[in-house]
Amino acid sequence: MPEAFLLRGARVIDPAARRDETLDVRVADGIVTDVGAQLGVNHAEEIDCDGLVLAPGFVDLHTHLREPGREDAETVASGSRAAARGGYTAVCAMANTDPVADSAGIVEQVAALGREAGLCDVHPVGAITVGLAGEQLAEMGEMARSAARVNFFSDDGRCVQNAGLMRRALEYARTFDAIVANHAEERDLASGGQMNEGEVSALLGLQGVPAAAEEVVIARDLALAALTGARLHVPHVSTAGSVELIRTAKARGARVTAEVTPHHLTLTDEVLTGYDPVFKVAPPLRTREDIDVLRAALADGTIDCVATDHAPHPQEDKEREFDQAPPGMLNLETALGVLIGFLVDAGTIDLIRFVEVMSVAPARVRGLAEQGGPITPGAVANLVLFDPTAAWTVEPEALASRSRNTPFAGRTLRGRVIHTIYRGLFTVRDGRDADGQG
Repeated sequence: MPEAFLLRGARVIDPAARRDETLDVRVADGIVTDVGAQLGVNHAEEIDCDGLVLAPGFVDLHTHLREPGREDAETVASGSRAAARGGYTAVCAMANTDPVADSAGIVEQVAALGREAGLCDVHPVGAITVGLAGEQLAEMGEMARSAARVNFFSDDGRCVQNAGLMRRALEYARTFDAIVANHAEERDLASGGQMNEGEVSALLGLQGVPAAAEEVVIARDLALAALTGARLHVPHVSTAGSVELIRTAKARGARVTAEVTPHHLTLTDEVLTGYDPVFKVAPPLRTREDIDVLRAALADGTIDCVATDHAPHPQEDKEREFDQAPPGMLNLETALGVLIGFLVDAGTIDLIRFVEVMSVAPARVRGLAEQGGPITPGAVANLVLFDPTAAWTVEPEALASRSRNTPFAGRTLRGRVIHTIYRGLFTVRDGRDADGQG
């Protein structure tokens, strides 16, 4: 790998620096050393980037890497490789591992595995409760003080049902300005539900999960955040009603941020008419009306960012009877193509907002100083270059993930990563793994 190179003639979209123009970017020893027009090569390798967008590397606040415990589904290394192929230079690894990431020892293990893989920053997410059981607060302060420096906590996959416990979690997190994200699903309303409750669930004869199951928890958590003054992050928002709750809370000054997934922005519950478990997720895919509201909320800033909720499952687990299959789908390698094809090309958001929701905003939410730009001299070179017009077909067997549960199998997407640069080194170059593994 060259220690110095010049990225020549890319369209640099850098929302943090309010920049969108064709420029050259020089990188040396892991750092951006110069940004400008017609820069001299100065003994660096010159890389033609005509037709490419150069942006800060993408950041994912919501990734399931499965290690430790379910290495048959994913490892930190394989998930990091999938992230690099998707243009990500940082991911946040959720806590629902086995053992659960509810202690300093486990979050430090996950962080160390990320450093060993060396393909992106891996930031562990700590559990809110011991064992994700929803009964006793985990040692959040211990995880925050650990070498992993955890400042983000979630029992994702399970909802903290007890309001008093959730209040204590928010109060505890506030003492070190950490973020709490609660999987919003009221247990009694969602019990036995397999998909969105509505016309399609009635047609298919499947028990549904009503929108209210998400909305009542979000309403409660927003009230608790206002009560405690703590930072609340709402993961995988899926309903129009949830958007309105978040919008109102933000208008009142609540310290709340929110994310939406690529699948909740693009797939409706109608795709479940074939009973294919690959489309089973939690929260479930909703209606066209919900999607329209989610897209508008992403465009106007009510929803801050896109997070993948990348959730790999082995084939033998996912290809069960629908009611027995676990929820979740792959997203790291397809997020760019899905969002450009379905949102940017449709005019819902432009490329500047796209870069903001994929990079700048999630880095800001998590407080990642070396991610999200700006792309200026002295900054760590965490960058992505993508072709917004390139078409490619999703082939599950060609994905870096150990699992194959992508809902976009066989779909032709528009927009592809050409280069990913992590701390000044190529992890993906010319659309291929830079180390030659894929």
